[in-house]
Order: sequence, then structure tokens, then C-alpha cells
Amino acid sequence: MSKMTPEEAKFLAAKAQSAAIKNKILDPEEAQFIDGGPIDEKGLPIDAKNYGDQIDDPYLKTNSDPLFGGFMGSRVSRRSVLQTGAALAGTGLTGLPAFAKKKFDPVVNICYIPITDAAALLVAHELGFFKDEGIDSKRPTLIRGWSPLVEAFSAHKFNLTHMLIPIPIWMRYNNNYPVKVTAWDHTNGSAIVVNDDIKTPADFGGKQFAVPYWYSMHNIVSQKIMKAAGITPVIRAQDAALAPNECNLQVLAPPDMPPALAANKIDGYCVAEPFNALGEIKAGGKVLRFTGDVWKGHPCCVVVMHEDDCMDPEHAAWAQGVHNAIVKAQLYTGANRKEIAQMLSRDGKKYYPFPSKVVERAMMFYDPAYYNNPDAIQHVDWGQNRIDFQAWPYPSATRMVVNDLKNETLVTGDRTFLDTLDPEFVVDDLVNYDFVKNSLMANPTWKDDPSVPKSDNPFEREEILEI
Repeated sequence: MSKMTPEEAKFLAAKAQSAAIKNKILDPEEAQFIDGGPIDEKGLPIDAKNYGDQIDDPYLKTNSDPLFGGFMGSRVSRRSVLQTGAALAGTGLTGLPAFAKKKFDPVVNICYIPITDAAALLVAHELGFFKDEGIDSKRPTLIRGWSPLVEAFSAHKFNLTHMLIPIPIWMRYNNNYPVKVTAWDHTNGSAIVVNDDIKTPADFGGKQFAVPYWYSMHNIVSQKIMKAAGITPVIRAQDAALAPNECNLQVLAPPDMPPALAANKIDGYCVAEPFNALGEIKAGGKVLRFTGDVWKGHPCCVVVMHEDDCMDPEHAAWAQGVHNAIVKAQLYTGANRKEIAQMLSRDGKKYYPFPSKVVERAMMFYDPAYYNNPDAIQHVDWGQNRIDFQAWPYPSATRMVVNDLKNETLVTGDRTFLDTLDPEFVVDDLVNYDFVKNSLMANPTWKDDPSVPKSDNPFEREEILEI
């Protein structure tokens, strides 16, 4: 038997350490999910080649680091980056499929990331709200990363999904993909989770920090918080030298973040729930700040449809019914959080691979007295919840996102399309307001949501951002 080389020994040692950490903080079902790829409506693996690779970023040395790559099960490959070239490499996408027009299918077919942002879409199917509108729907398909979700939707494998609000901006104006935002999925629902070394945002100097996507609210808000504390966000290789006031940003799929924190591969992350709750319960993390306590009632994930499906007059009745179901699901979810958390968890209908206690914490636990060290909730008077569910896509928020991407937020890849992008044009061109407004007018209790201004016109508001 040949003698093991030092590199092989190092790899095996790192692999063993990874397995030990994962087994310590995750139970077998959670660990299987984190090591897995997308699964279909029957819970069976989907061929990942049909959905693109996972997060693929040339600035990260993920696949040369056995602890990081093996521990996360991220299966990162450089192949598609080399094939598609530098223009797409930094976006986190491996390139969108051809924009072939597909025959309209009235059956609602949803893909989703297992985050609470997707709750309304899942509830609309599970509780039969689509069926109440005379619309058939398939059981939604779970996908574990944003890149494969975007590629699956772009290939018309699905006709309804949720996306981080900046992603459709990138798709429509950088790639000319005919996507439409038709509603908000929810408000707030995200947080910054850190290890014990981080006491305040000023402690991010010299640290590693993860976001789920460059084009995300998490990237925008995290960078605002860092800059306000005198920290400069940078995007470099993991082993690159950092100045004392620099924090290195990287992209990780949401399921990979809590294990990465536990393995000390990152010092903090910003992501949607329930991965913050999971980080608290199982990865030794603590919430540094809730994003909804920085930007009041901010959007995160939005409802996204293909332009042909929601703009063709022949499909108007169908699109209206879809939004009627989503709004009903949002109102029901907000009023019945414990029931819905149980239903969505693996203890219920198994939409999420996490126990009900994790999902319940993500949807219900927002206690200023508990979150006082560090002071994660500083604007108690805002009346926010950890997550809320309302659908109106405020133009003021879309405008703010575009301005931040244009002028403030650091992203990788070809961002030249942002230079000439007019926020007012995006507000009118990207979003279809008709169907969601009709649904909200028929359900006036939506105005009780804390993200909605208590004024004569609930459809307009001033964005409030205070760090």
C-alpha cells in the first residue's frame, strides 16, 4: 500500500473535522438536506445538471478548501465559469438558458428556496387557495440555492416563484430576460448572525462575511451597516490579506451558512429565516441585528412570473386568481403563525427540512428584552415583527433598491447595465401592480400590517432606514 502524501493526510483530516462539526450541530435529516441538491415534489433528487451548478464565484476558493467544500456539500465547479466567461462569472449565475417562448400552462408550478419568504406561495398551494380560484397547482419544488432556482425558472420549468428583489432587476436589464415582479412575498424576515468575536458592526474588520447572493437585500443592508461603522466591504479570495477596516464578502447558499459559522469558516452572515433561527439554535450564533429594524418593513423576496403569463390579456383571469390566492395565503399566515410554522416544518407537511421549533422561532420570536446583547432590536416603536406578510410592491422601495445598486452596493461581475438604469423607469417597467392591487382592495385587512402606512393612501409610503 502506497504511503499517504501530506496533502492527502491534510484532506482526510479536514474531511473528518467537517463531518464531526456537521454531526454535532445538525441532525441526520438536516445534514442530508445540506449535503443534497434540489428535490422534486416527491422529495426525490433533481438532476442538478438541469438546474445549473450551485453558487459559482471565481473570487472564492471553495473547491480548493476541503473543509469548506466538503463540510458544506456545495459541489462547486469551475467548469461553467470557464465556459461562460467573465461577464457572468461574478453574478453567481452560470448563464441563463435561451429565452424560448413556452406554451402557456395554467397549472401553477412553484419552485422555492426553503426560507420563510416563500411561505405564502406554499400556503396557497397546501391550503387550497389556488384551487378555490379554479386553478390547479403542483406541490412546490424545493431548490437549495438561488442560482439553480433562477436557472430553473428561466428555463420555464416553473411559472411562479419568489426571488430576492434585486435578482429580477439583474435578469431584466442585464440579460434582457422577460421577467415581471407582481407582488411582494413578505416584509423583513432576515437578520445578521455572528459568532462570539463580533460584538458590534465595527468588529467586522478583518473578518469573513457571507450573503446569499450579490443581488440581494442582504448584501445591500449588510454593507450599509458596515459602512456606517467605518468598515469597508471588499470581495477577495478567502486567503487574501485584509486591512483592519476591511470585511471580506462571499456568497453562500442559505443552507450552507449555519454550518460555515460553526466551522469558523465565516464570522457572520445575513440571510432569510429560518437560517438565522437555525444559526442561533444549532451553530452557536447570535443575532447582531434584524434587518427589519434597520429598514422598516423592507422587501426581501418578491413574487415573480414570466412576462407572457401575466401581461397577455388572455391570461388575465388566471393571473388575477393566482394573486387572489397569494394575498389570502399571506393574511392567513400572518394570523396563524404557529399553525403555519408547524405545517411547513418537517413535523408537518415537510416543505422545510427543519423541525417546527426552528420554523416557529423564525416566524414568531421577536423579543426586545431577549435580543438586548447585542442590541438587535433598536426601534421597538416601529411595531415590526420578525417577519410579516403583505403583498403591495411599494414603488419607493424599488426605487431605493435600484439607487443602492447603482451608487453604493459592491457586487461582482459586469454591472455596467446599472450605470444607465433609471429607477423611475424600473418602477414602471419591472412591476405589474394591477392584479395585486385588485386582490388587496378585496381584502382590506392587509392595511393592518405594520409595513403599511396609516394614512389616506396606503399604497404610497416613505422609506425609513435608520442604522
